[in-house]
Amino acid sequence: MKITKLHDLYFKELVSENELGLLVKRLANQVKTDLAPGEVPLFIGILNGCFVFAADFVREFNGDCEISFVKLASYEGTNSTDTVKKLIGVNEDLTGRTVVILEDIIDTGTTLQEIYEIFKTKNLKELKIATLFFKPDVYRKELPINYIGMNIPDSFIVGYGLDYNGYGRNLPAIYQLTTQPKMKNIVLFGPPGAGKGTQAEILKEKYNLVHISTGDVFRYNMKNNTELGVLAKTYIDAGDLVPDEVTISMLKQEVEKNAGVNGFIFDGFPRTESQAKALDEFLSEKGERINGMVALEVPEDLLVERILERGKTSGRTDDTDEEKIRNRFNEYNTKTAILKDFYQEQGNYFGVDGVGSIEDITNRLSEIFDKL
Repeated sequence: MKITKLHDLYFKELVSENELGLLVKRLANQVKTDLAPGEVPLFIGILNGCFVFAADFVREFNGDCEISFVKLASYEGTNSTDTVKKLIGVNEDLTGRTVVILEDIIDTGTTLQEIYEIFKTKNLKELKIATLFFKPDVYRKELPINYIGMNIPDSFIVGYGLDYNGYGRNLPAIYQLTTQPKMKNIVLFGPPGAGKGTQAEILKEKYNLVHISTGDVFRYNMKNNTELGVLAKTYIDAGDLVPDEVTISMLKQEVEKNAGVNGFIFDGFPRTESQAKALDEFLSEKGERINGMVALEVPEDLLVERILERGKTSGRTDDTDEEKIRNRFNEYNTKTAILKDFYQEQGNYFGVDGVGSIEDITNRLSEIFDKL
């Protein structure tokens, strides 16, 4: 589940883009079904918030129709007020017409009541109200709401035309106000030989974070014959990849064991987009999120030299074979490219120059950590 920041507040996804499309389609079909054959309705959108909903609604409406808009303002910041400003809008002759008011959201109903009373004087055939979202817990009026896309709790939402102090109207989904994440959660990436493990140890101490290395977690579980460790070993012994569900379950256990910490450095996880999505969902359940993916960037040829040199003393045979080393880089680059795109779409990817002394690289990483 996604989290976004607008001005000084954080919002988490409440209704996805796909779910919104289904809601709008259902509302448009309901309105069409209730009209007399051949009847041409006039849809009235309430600006500013409904402009996205209204546009999608008329596209889904299967039949002739007209649309117009009225403008008023009744919101300041995150609080709905009882002050309704002057209505600006409809000039059409509405005599004998069926008018459907399109609202993005109805909460107290104060704004809607004002509009409804004005349209009642227009000699209409029929006046109906359709709203994408409805807050039944705070609705104060007796007006009938003919069509409701979805009931929601009394919390502040943005996206799909709705804003917070001007921001957020262009978000394709609906986001709900949430508390600021309390943890600093970083995905640390780096190619073999980039010094990622060294930097993780330094940064975890500097920022009082817990370092979760997927390799260490696997080794611990298998060495101690935990249920997950035994399960993982059956796949490894058979020459198969360990399924994501097993890896994610191990990682969740590590997070649960460290409840109340300042945050985590995730090392070696996620490795795939599905793992990244699973991590997002897990953290969002706790009101947390990934602050950023930070990747050490080092030229491959330099790293090959480093690893070959390390191979003289490391005892690892794969550190002495250049072909095997470059195969490891190919695997890393393939996986990182996928994850880089995933986190860049969230605005959470940060590449850091990984060439230089340990202290220099730590300082560069710290500049990023301080901002996240």
